Amino acid sequence: MPTHPVRFLVIAAALIATPRLAPPDTGRIAGHVHDAGGTPLANAQILVIGTRLSAVTNRVGAYTINSVPAGTYLLRAQLVGYSPAAVHGVRVAAGQTVTVDVVLQPAPASLNEVVVSGALAAADQIAAQTPQARRVMGFRERDDEPWRVRREPWNTEEYGRINENPFLAVSAHPLSTFSIDVDRASYSNVRRMLLEGQAPPKDAVRIEELVNYFPYGYAEPRGDDPVAIHTEIAPAPWKPAHRLLRIGLQARRIDTRGLPPSNLVFLIDVSGSMDEPNKLPLLKASLGLLVNTLRPQDRVAIVVYAGSAGLVLPSTPGDQKPAILQAIERLSAGGSTAGGAGIKRAYDEAVANFIRGGNNRVILATDGDFNVSVSSDGELVRLIEEKRKTGVFLTVLGFGQGNLKDAKMEQLADHGNGNYAYIDNLLEARKTLVHELGGTLFTVAKDVKIQVEFNPAHVRAYRLIGYENRLLAAEDFADDTKDAGEIGSGHSVTALYEIIPVGVETDVTVRTPDSLRYQRGGRGRPDADAGPELLFVKVRYKQPDGERSRLLTHAVLDTPGRAASADFQFQTAVAEFGLLLRQSEHRGAASLRHVIGVARGAVGTDPDGYRAEFVRLAQAAQSLGLAQAAAPR
Repeated sequence: MPTHPVRFLVIAAALIATPRLAPPDTGRIAGHVHDAGGTPLANAQILVIGTRLSAVTNRVGAYTINSVPAGTYLLRAQLVGYSPAAVHGVRVAAGQTVTVDVVLQPAPASLNEVVVSGALAAADQIAAQTPQARRVMGFRERDDEPWRVRREPWNTEEYGRINENPFLAVSAHPLSTFSIDVDRASYSNVRRMLLEGQAPPKDAVRIEELVNYFPYGYAEPRGDDPVAIHTEIAPAPWKPAHRLLRIGLQARRIDTRGLPPSNLVFLIDVSGSMDEPNKLPLLKASLGLLVNTLRPQDRVAIVVYAGSAGLVLPSTPGDQKPAILQAIERLSAGGSTAGGAGIKRAYDEAVANFIRGGNNRVILATDGDFNVSVSSDGELVRLIEEKRKTGVFLTVLGFGQGNLKDAKMEQLADHGNGNYAYIDNLLEARKTLVHELGGTLFTVAKDVKIQVEFNPAHVRAYRLIGYENRLLAAEDFADDTKDAGEIGSGHSVTALYEIIPVGVETDVTVRTPDSLRYQRGGRGRPDADAGPELLFVKVRYKQPDGERSRLLTHAVLDTPGRAASADFQFQTAVAEFGLLLRQSEHRGAASLRHVIGVARGAVGTDPDGYRAEFVRLAQAAQSLGLAQAAAPR
């Protein structure tokens, strides 16, 4: 099916005399972006092609790009849910402002790479009959799936397999234990694929990361603990007879001006695979945003790796921004990828400049394609586990497409006491490295675990939505030697459980063990089951430099008839979206139409436009034909 053509309308591009700018050989580009009806579009990205210059529109659709060297440029305006607009021949003169107003036209992505069963071309149907032919053609989904994702032969992206959590009987499994996860990489990666007209592979959709991508209005902790527990219960939209439990953790927000000094080491992949516009150039622009936030007490070093690893910039004070930015700008791609050697070199540099009581962190920026030296997942994980003992944390930033090693990068961040983000555009870089800087770089609690005990008098079965690769054994909860997730300043974590109340008829399969000889009805005491509590939540965490955990508890009563908050409604819409993208067997009556309606009604104030963007993303998925492809069986 052909793709939609790029459509745009340039309203004005006129030179207006302005006072002389500094430096004297530069000018400025300014203007507004709105839709065809004249409505201003916030958060649209304006790029000056061929440079690192860009801007993002504000709430009234206005933007300004300063210090543009005199010359003629191509501008590109883009926003989720709209066709990108290209403006050619924008001439910038020294000391002048060019006004460029742009109208973006709604342009749902075309059904380009998504193939619904029965819609394959005849030749493809014949060619795809054998497993070998299917692998050559790039089909990554199983033969029994109702829709397929066609991949180009060069696409070697890797995602860890996700086996969705089943419904467990409370009589046999009263405890559910898992490590928290504040990664958001799955959402921006899925967004990238949908906007390219592709349905994401099922294993690229980690529902907990989709839900946790958005900020929520959880209240901060009031006491000495760095996190607070919040819970809420409402009917499950895709199975109204079931209940949906929300557990939210909110970390204390620390003003970035009051953060301890940072000792950062940028570990940058400059191998040949990074030589693409959305890899090294975007990486350099992204780190430039972070550099501009540094304070004099912060320090930055730069280590690069390709065929070998080397120090490009020794540890440098944060107020020497020109030196740091010049070192980043000089980077170029080429060679193979000695990722293991780079990691060792970066940790050595971080340890050599360790700031006691500060934020000591390696920031690894890569497409994840390690292929020289230490490269196996097991070896890399063991290396990272060894290095985290130094007190240096790890942040992983993923870039690019085609050979993204998502599973490997997520593992490295998890085992390095850090987080993993995927940067698909400069807006995402600004969100991760500027707007959420404290949470991204400063940990307030580590090894955070959640354990939920369900009351068998009220709950027949439950299912944890997402967190499949974060599950822990019940005994791991109180084991302080067991590694778990970290939470940063201002970060929130949300977990959703789908609950089957006692006495409710359901058509889902509940996993139960065979009959027991020596026990009846499970492990709980009968006299304890009769109380009003639906469940009991426990959270354990350690201080960033501590080795002994602390315990928080929270009892939850059912609240039938109480309307869900706007935040909870939006979270259910995002989770429903994830169930559809994953083709989950638990999606029930889920539909994109319902997702869009609920999310639109729960947008709220949305100061940064993230929720409005989600609505447009769900509409883009609907236009791809995923509404019918993801219809319940």
